[in-house]
Amino acid sequence: MKIIQVKGAAIPAIGLGTWTLKGREAQEITEKALETGYTHIDTAQMYANEAEVGKAVRSSGIDRDKLFITTKIWWENLGLEKFDRSVQHSLSQLRTDYIDLLLIHWPHPELKLEDYMGRLMHAKEQGIAKHIGVSNFTPQLLDQAVATGAELINNQVEYHPYLDQSVVIEACRRHGMSLTAYAPLARGRVTHDDIIEEIAKRHDKTPAQVTLRWLMQQKEVIAIPKTSKAKHLEENFDIFDFELSEEEIANINALKKEAERLVDPEFAPW
Repeated sequence: MKIIQVKGAAIPAIGLGTWTLKGREAQEITEKALETGYTHIDTAQMYANEAEVGKAVRSSGIDRDKLFITTKIWWENLGLEKFDRSVQHSLSQLRTDYIDLLLIHWPHPELKLEDYMGRLMHAKEQGIAKHIGVSNFTPQLLDQAVATGAELINNQVEYHPYLDQSVVIEACRRHGMSLTAYAPLARGRVTHDDIIEEIAKRHDKTPAQVTLRWLMQQKEVIAIPKTSKAKHLEENFDIFDFELSEEEIANINALKKEAERLVDPEFAPW
């Protein structure tokens, strides 16, 4: 397993994304992921599955300090009255005393950024969050967030072969941060891509594995593919026994388009 070292954090480069997983399915897939060897699990308040993730972690028997758990504060909980209460609720749901990486899920369209960044820093000072970061932040917002004095280690954004995030990646590197790619397989689109499929055949791998390997060969990039199928858990984890050539990487890079987004809610900051 590749480990991303950033500002004192050691983040497994491949994690399990749990967006859209609910109830028993969320618990069972998380349990299976932990059995497979995953140690990085990503959830969020908005996903409404923190409790199931917490149950899976407890039932795994794995020491808590061997795991890296990320959760995110929903933007409607960023106000001073809701922030701390929502974080305590996440801790209770996850059945843990601390969160390895606590993220602001989306910037609030109306609240002052420095106010909720202050609450995020306070969570770290209390030891509730070992590390802090943001999600869905543009380079401009990232600059503003860092200017508050927050020691951010990560920006989690949509990133796959069809969305050019080079400007965001450069901003993260400028601030000494890592980037986590959500929807890294473009919701399955990569499995039907002729260029990626050709590269996959060359390596005796699947298009999903090639895409994740493409991400792994980028500096300080993490990926959290979501799946509800056990066989895909194993497939997504088995990507460290081959390497893409510079030409193959260039061919995948050529698929990028400026704004081919899968996630674009009305409150998005771009």
